Amino acid sequence: MTQTATQAVIPPIVFGTDGWRARIADEFTYENVRRCAEGVARYVLDEGTQAQGVVVGYDRRFASEYFADAAGEVLLAHDIPIVLSSGPIPTQMTSYEVVQRGAACGVMITASHNPWTDNGFKVKSPTGAAAGPDILATLEATIRERAGGVPLTRPLADAEAAGLVERFDPYVGYEEYVRRTLDLDRLRAADLRVLVDPLFGSGVGWIPRLLRQGRITIEEIHKERNPWFGGLNPEPIRPNIDPALRQLAGGGYDLGLLLDGDADRAGAADEQGTFIHQLQVMGLLMYYLLEHRGMRQPVVSTINETQMVGRLGERYGVAVHETPVGFKYVGPKMIETGAMMGGEESGGYGFGMHLPERDGIYADLLLLDLFVREREAGRWPVSAIVEHLHSLAGASFYLRTDVHVDRSAYPSLKERLLVSLREQAPTALAGQAVVRSVALDTNDGFKWWTDDGSWLLVRFSGTEPLVRVYAEATSAGRRDAMLAEGQRLVYGEA
Repeated sequence: MTQTATQAVIPPIVFGTDGWRARIADEFTYENVRRCAEGVARYVLDEGTQAQGVVVGYDRRFASEYFADAAGEVLLAHDIPIVLSSGPIPTQMTSYEVVQRGAACGVMITASHNPWTDNGFKVKSPTGAAAGPDILATLEATIRERAGGVPLTRPLADAEAAGLVERFDPYVGYEEYVRRTLDLDRLRAADLRVLVDPLFGSGVGWIPRLLRQGRITIEEIHKERNPWFGGLNPEPIRPNIDPALRQLAGGGYDLGLLLDGDADRAGAADEQGTFIHQLQVMGLLMYYLLEHRGMRQPVVSTINETQMVGRLGERYGVAVHETPVGFKYVGPKMIETGAMMGGEESGGYGFGMHLPERDGIYADLLLLDLFVREREAGRWPVSAIVEHLHSLAGASFYLRTDVHVDRSAYPSLKERLLVSLREQAPTALAGQAVVRSVALDTNDGFKWWTDDGSWLLVRFSGTEPLVRVYAEATSAGRRDAMLAEGQRLVYGEA
């Protein structure tokens, strides 16, 4: 077989901003999952932590449980015991189990919010945070070095009979863990009607179960396992959540809570069915910790997050640290700085008092606690609470558009734009002069600011073949104009 043919059969595996993701049966195959698992095994062996074992979890996507078994069989072949989830679980439960058990690391089979055609492989560090660039570089190097080999495997049933496999259900331990920092009984006693949309994902049942047997009423939709996700991406943004917004707009609910496909991202909507966008959620959660919990530790924010973070930081005297996009940067920075929270534009939020990793369920519960406390303080309904946030932190008219590109054309487009956006950067946006610009440290995009604090960001996705165009502005009109200009930049139009 020629080298070219070998490369076609064994494509390179590169971990993006949050793991490796690819199309099922194309690049995401059992063979490649085993290659990833061997990289994890080699990392664990090099660290000398094989006796601590590896936690393996999976979501509700097509065949996720079988891909998880395949990964586990490679780890077992290297005499690394595994702790395997007994059913589909949210991604953050893998992080929780790693921390609670002192495991060497964690593996999660999920493609998060990607299209239903994809699946993915995430790695969690011993701290529970997403594996950082150092760990991922080691994994990728191992995968490349052994590209021509066939990973060893040990049948799962054989290893289980030998006591090397433990099955786990994280619910009981997770509820106890949450109770250390959140009064669930207070939330259960709230006289509220809440609509929850987990978007057919592995977050189904978690919020209703955590808030069961109380006065609060939780109605959950899209509960069945549906690997097609109704034809929409399981990301808690519009238009994917429009069915939930329409149901809320029909009346009878106080608010809506949203989750993505693997439940590590959070979202919300008010009593009128108005979407509370991801940057507003970041502001609300930061306000909650500062105002209602009296916390004053630093906050970590990605470069595509809201300007409200800086304004709230100034108002309350809290340091704010900025990182590249991805929790593989946010989590380690949270640990380094002792941060009380970290967040990214995609709707992922982590908390120092909980986990240095995204947890959509916990974030939704904190939002609910904020709304309960604000109502007790006389500020209600939820739409009024959002207005109060903006009175403190300024306006945030935000939107993101995704320019989808054919997979084969994506590398050449990225190469072209990295040159043209640097050499022919805009000098004005929506009629205002650009006062600051940066090329992202990760070499995957550019950001420009105007003098009123509005900004435009063009960035290449690390998990999908698309270019993301983001804008946050002081008015809806300026936001839309900036987005339009950003799209013209991507398409190469004057």
